[in-house]
Amino acid sequence: MTPQKSAQTLTFLRRGQPVTLHHVAPDRTLLEVLREDLHCTGTKEGCGEGDCGACTVVLGEAVGGSKLEYKATNSCIRLAHSVQGLAVWTAEDIAAPGGELHPAQEAMVQCHGSQCGFCTPGFVMSLFGMYQNTKGGKGIDRTQAQVELSGNLCRCTGYRPILDAAQQMGALPLPAGCGVDEAATVTALKKLQPAPADNYLRPATLKALLQARATNPKAQVVAGCTDVGLWVTKMHKRFEQVLDVTAASELRRVENYPHHIAIGAAVTLTDAYAALVSERPPLKTFAQRFAGLPVRNSGTLGGNVANGSPIGDSMPLLIALGANVVLMRWDAKRGAITHREMPLEDLYTGYRQNVMKADELLCWIKVPRPVKGETVKVYKISKRFDDDISAVCLAIRMTVEGGTVKAVSIGAGGVAATPARARQTEAALLGQPWTADTVMAATAALRAEFQPISDMRASAAYRHVVLGNLFQRFWLESQGLDRINLESLTASDLEALA
Repeated sequence: MTPQKSAQTLTFLRRGQPVTLHHVAPDRTLLEVLREDLHCTGTKEGCGEGDCGACTVVLGEAVGGSKLEYKATNSCIRLAHSVQGLAVWTAEDIAAPGGELHPAQEAMVQCHGSQCGFCTPGFVMSLFGMYQNTKGGKGIDRTQAQVELSGNLCRCTGYRPILDAAQQMGALPLPAGCGVDEAATVTALKKLQPAPADNYLRPATLKALLQARATNPKAQVVAGCTDVGLWVTKMHKRFEQVLDVTAASELRRVENYPHHIAIGAAVTLTDAYAALVSERPPLKTFAQRFAGLPVRNSGTLGGNVANGSPIGDSMPLLIALGANVVLMRWDAKRGAITHREMPLEDLYTGYRQNVMKADELLCWIKVPRPVKGETVKVYKISKRFDDDISAVCLAIRMTVEGGTVKAVSIGAGGVAATPARARQTEAALLGQPWTADTVMAATAALRAEFQPISDMRASAAYRHVVLGNLFQRFWLESQGLDRINLESLTASDLEALA
């Protein structure tokens, strides 16, 4: 039997006007509200997992002055109450009142980007988000289009005409009444009244959030809901009370310090990876391969880490970078916030289990700044290049001085019950000459250190082999063989690849 839920009001902006809904359950998804309550059936229900993009909508949030920040997101796994106080655009909201199509729609027509049409509304909304974020679709190249549409899947049309549409929409006229009046939208957002909260708690400050956690230890904690949303859609779980961390202003920031950056638990994956890439530009490709853009726009780095999935892509990288996590709680006796800090790899005690107490929350991730001479590489092996979960992920940070390994840290995912640090492999490397012999010994140590399992993504044997091969790849790349010409390799090189 579904638990009884108390009344909950939800208010957001649509077509420039406030929409207020009553008695919205805390575990109801945005897609359910749009299709069933508001009858916006143009937004499609596809996979229910945030993988296909058919349910994509665009959210707008005021970020100061008269500026709006636009983010395409999956409505199927996004809890409805998380859009409280935001503007929401669906595929039915962007055409002109007279029926003239928005350039994102017209470009799809002109470029023949739609066939069966089921995925089209999601593609159009991702295009709309790109259009708004590029001042009218200006300067979009093929690479940007491929990255930003990676979270939208098409089974029949093919991607060439859709990518053509992304590049062409900026050259099309914007019909009267089709554009977004950002100043008016921001003003309307500021006038929205906070909804009464009883079973969906979304405190606006860190103190209030920790106090809510202390008094509601059984509430389901959520951030971007890119995993918890699947518990609702696929496992049919129900939550009587939800605690949302994403409104706490302190946790929405990336703070810079002399020796590290501190990423708040409510910072989206998009913004968190942008901060990491700004420190270490070679991470850009890996960052873009973390799911698709709609997932990165909703999910948070803190949520990914706290979730503790052994195949979460963030954790191997953060472990290799030497990241620490900061856990916080409200101490009612002292009337103050208390905290403790630990290496990220020490957070986990077992499969999706961690050391956090019932009244604690993961609030910050502290990532050391790059040091001179370090090399960082992270490898993701998955069946699809884009929008897929890793079978194996290996991240390596190493400093070599005078031909000797002076510092090394290695994070691995998909090969144990938790994201893990390869301490035995590190010990086999530290202080050793950076040579093929050392690499062979370290490769053997790495394969021996983990006992992966077989599942739907890969067999244990495959993971075992690939784990070592990735380390050998790291060695070859360190020797300038990142584009390997097999005909030029020596016998010893080929032996290292075996």
